[in-house]
Amino acid sequence: MIKPKNIIMLILILLISGFVFMKVNNKNNNENESEIEYINPELGTIYSSVNTTGVVEPQNRLEVKPSISGRIEEILVYEGNRVNKGDVLALMSSTERAALIDAAQSRDEETLKYWQEVYKQTPILSPIAGEVIVRSVEPGQTVTTSDSVLVLSDRLIISAQFDETDVGKVRVNQKAIITLDAYPEVTIRGVVNHIAYESELVNNVTIYDVDILPEEIPDFLRSGMSANVEVIENEKNNILIIPQMALVQQGNTFCVNIKDKKNDKVIKREVTTGINDGTNIEITSGLTRDDLIALKQTDFLKKKNSGSNPFMPSRKK
Repeated sequence: MIKPKNIIMLILILLISGFVFMKVNNKNNNENESEIEYINPELGTIYSSVNTTGVVEPQNRLEVKPSISGRIEEILVYEGNRVNKGDVLALMSSTERAALIDAAQSRDEETLKYWQEVYKQTPILSPIAGEVIVRSVEPGQTVTTSDSVLVLSDRLIISAQFDETDVGKVRVNQKAIITLDAYPEVTIRGVVNHIAYESELVNNVTIYDVDILPEEIPDFLRSGMSANVEVIENEKNNILIIPQMALVQQGNTFCVNIKDKKNDKVIKREVTTGINDGTNIEITSGLTRDDLIALKQTDFLKKKNSGSNPFMPSRKK
């Protein structure tokens, strides 16, 4: 026979247990609800790219050598000067003229002036229009026909190397972004100008040289500088994008958790995707800008705390 006192105690225990259970359950539901962050799809830009390293160098490097042996009398240009085809770069005396002028100079001024007028100096002309990048001799120096007096460059380019797995993604006239190790804060726009037809073997890797032509040549650009090159493979503007972490893969399809406006519940909706940049992904169908995408707040905050906007395009490394 159960005593009435024990029955009352049992009822109290059941009531307290039920109350605690309801409190814990409500707390878990509130915590789960607070962990969800809702965002809207946005219109933005996404591009995918191919990255590599390169070096600044002349596209056509031309060494200017004298046609005769002799002595350099005068250099008329300096490094960095722009010259046109046919400009006089230097004046020199042949070996015979140098000996004759030296002999006349040892006599008197009138004799020296006479032979200088009769026996003219030989000019060294610029064979191309370009920039002087090396001045290797000075007046008074003796040179032969095999010596380089000056070096000219028609224009500076970035010579980039792509391996055989990436070169198929590169096309002539594709846009490129160039950054220099010496000036990492400066971005230079460029375009793919030429892709080599013959490969090279570097460290057992098949690579192809690709010429990147800068749209503008900054004053600080110098031959031999190391560069990082990003060739834009594919770019889309004004498209509907969402953070890639919002996608849920189910078999061969992709879904997004969205808020059902009718009953305020989170449901899954199948979407069709396009290109991505590693951070954001294009949605071609299944969503509109008015939809609310449900994200776990911890993941969303983690993404925000990384220092970048989840909707801003990032460079695919």
